[in-house]
Amino acid sequence: MENTKNIRNFVIIAHIDHGKSTLADRLLEVTGTVEARRMRPQYLDQLELERERGITIKMAPVRMSYVQDGEPYMLNLIDTPGHSDFSYEVSRALAAVEGAILLVDGAKGIQAQTLSNLRSARKAGLKIIGAVNKIDLLLPNLQKVIESVAELLDVTTEEIFKVSAKTGSGVTELLRAVIRDVPAPTGSKKETTALIFDSLYDEHKGIIAFVRLFSGSLRAGEEVYLRASHTRFKIKEVGSFMPQLKTIPSLSAGEIGYIATGLKETDLVKIGDTVAKDSTTASLTGYRDPAPVVFISFYPDGDTEFEVLLSSLSKLRLSDPALDVEPESNEALGRGLKIGFLGQLHFEITASRLRDEFGLDFITSFPSVAYRVKDGGREYTVKQAKDFPEHPDQVFQPIIKLEILTPSSYVNQVVGAKTLFSFEVIDIKNLGENVLMVARMPLAELLRDFDDYLKSITAGYASFNYELDGESLAEVQKLEILIAGDVVEALTRVVPRKDIEREARTTAEKLKELLPKQQFTQAIQARTGGKIIARETIAALRKDVTGYLYGGDRSRKMKLWKKQKRGKERLKETARVNLPVEVFRAILKK
Repeated sequence: MENTKNIRNFVIIAHIDHGKSTLADRLLEVTGTVEARRMRPQYLDQLELERERGITIKMAPVRMSYVQDGEPYMLNLIDTPGHSDFSYEVSRALAAVEGAILLVDGAKGIQAQTLSNLRSARKAGLKIIGAVNKIDLLLPNLQKVIESVAELLDVTTEEIFKVSAKTGSGVTELLRAVIRDVPAPTGSKKETTALIFDSLYDEHKGIIAFVRLFSGSLRAGEEVYLRASHTRFKIKEVGSFMPQLKTIPSLSAGEIGYIATGLKETDLVKIGDTVAKDSTTASLTGYRDPAPVVFISFYPDGDTEFEVLLSSLSKLRLSDPALDVEPESNEALGRGLKIGFLGQLHFEITASRLRDEFGLDFITSFPSVAYRVKDGGREYTVKQAKDFPEHPDQVFQPIIKLEILTPSSYVNQVVGAKTLFSFEVIDIKNLGENVLMVARMPLAELLRDFDDYLKSITAGYASFNYELDGESLAEVQKLEILIAGDVVEALTRVVPRKDIEREARTTAEKLKELLPKQQFTQAIQARTGGKIIARETIAALRKDVTGYLYGGDRSRKMKLWKKQKRGKERLKETARVNLPVEVFRAILKK
């Protein structure tokens, strides 16, 4: 569109499961972007996994056309995820737009990620329009929710839009407000600069970069330059999201669309990079780099080969640059990849996508966090438990700041959880009928099913958001598992000192149940700091070596038994236990 004054770029932000995708469906209908016969729920959620879980995982851009008061408008919407693990997805979307609809579920009210997304949108300088969803349910507390959202945004209740994403009520009025209140993009037509905010891989077109043009224009056949990777290429195709990819002649300043690069090397196209026509053009200020906080190793299993796992992850990283991938090897499981994630859900979604979209089989290790270790005058970071020293001088662990939003009736239960999960409450604020509790907690504690526990003690009403908040001294130790005297590296973990004996006993007992018997006695030991703190023994298989003897002198049987015993002792000295893959699956199962 030549005139940027008729362009509006905006996002929908909300806590998980507050109706973002359903509202996007109604906007697609109101603008006629998708025909009624082709419409289906969660239309912009293209991943099958998103439909199965009912949550948005990937941001989804779409271009809509709408005529208001005789003026044609181009509306570029980006639907965003709601879970805190995907806050990086949201930050990339915010960098590409000028406005945001903050959507709040009328039944659930303001929740933790509502606050977090609002802070991010304000930091990005966006115009924010408040909306309360599910007015069709005739909720008794609806007016209180509207008042709390108005107070949060510092506006009157009349400025909060009341909508039903299910029935479409109030959606047209909300859309008209976007056109009226969200500022049009600005940009020069001289020097071309575009921000890459997402990408995907196409076998025929190469890497397809999703871009927001801040100035200039882009056409197929033009040669452009990627600032971060210093790569030149000719654009194969330019297009927009309708929401399927649709080829158009060009992209102009203020517009959101895509360019097909033709490049096949995934490392060349980086999220946050600047596309320009001149190598001297200054880079755009993008957004923060992702900081993985949870590290889990993946090892190929079944028919999956290491190279296929590596290639699949490289393609996945195009649309999920928050993944941090490093090669590693394990004596028991072979070559694998250590992958950094933004949280537990981020790991679960990635694992599901690798299985569903790429058909891969793999085994994963215990999740761990990165520790900063001071030992013998050296200071270094440990991401793998096997590299953790036996007696470090000091260990520092990552700390997160938790924001827990809970109804006031559950405050005592939440505070009571601090002894189990070692968190420290630093502030409590009243927020309408809810209480906002701010706390600091070791990141490692979050991996111990904190989310499930919080939901169980608050009947599902509490929600939380978190962000990294420095580090603190850690009371942790390395726990090693030995079988027949050999350390099994894949089972090594870093465990809080207070939990180490319990974890040692539990693991040893579980292995005793899982491991098959051998011709020799197997000792299962748990060791920390050079000391064995738990032990289980699997007795040797008993073979009747005297079964063919009938009657006669007992001394003949005694000789055979002694010979068998000596043979088992020799076998015990030289034998090694190879853990079956099935045992790893069972012991590492989440």
